[in-house]
Amino acid sequence: MGTSTLEQFKRHLRPGRVYRRENLLTWSRSVDRHLKELTIDGTLQKLRTGLYYCPRKFEFGQAPADEHELVKAFLRTDHFVITSPNAYNQLGLGTTQLYNKRVVYNQKRHGTFPLGNRMVAFRRRLNVPKQLSPEFLLIDLVNELGALAEDQDAVLSRVRERAKKMDPRKLSRAVSLYGKHSTQKKFLDMLHNDG
Repeated sequence: MGTSTLEQFKRHLRPGRVYRRENLLTWSRSVDRHLKELTIDGTLQKLRTGLYYCPRKFEFGQAPADEHELVKAFLRTDHFVITSPNAYNQLGLGTTQLYNKRVVYNQKRHGTFPLGNRMVAFRRRLNVPKQLSPEFLLIDLVNELGALAEDQDAVLSRVRERAKKMDPRKLSRAVSLYGKHSTQKKFLDMLHNDG
């Protein structure tokens, strides 16, 4: 009987999906035993306590869990944005350093947590954009400038030039939503002083 209930449980699992233990309770009365068996046979991978991934299998191995799905299951919401300090490089401000770091801005968790095979930095923010925009990245760059291996004065000078070319209403709104107090002050000075 154990095999048949395990097989029935298995039928609910979809490759590429990330599952929380509590979401699997409806399919099994012995969820912990089934999770252990399915982890041993490779049907599921345990990503962290209470978080499992049903891997997509390909000819050359398994695809890792989709980052968005993984973070969504971990946070129990899709109200977050994933970025990296490398995203600042697309602003064309001369930032060239490469960082091996993922940052998730969200309203629930703060800290660095292992997710799957990588460490992810979660930063709690009052306001979180639905997606990355040049305005958000510019403000976030100034928010995080002290933690970056860049020439701060040179970067700020290029930020000032870039800010002048952006839509002032969009930029002002983004500064008030996403800027730390010191960042808001810097942008206020930049946008209202031509010096």
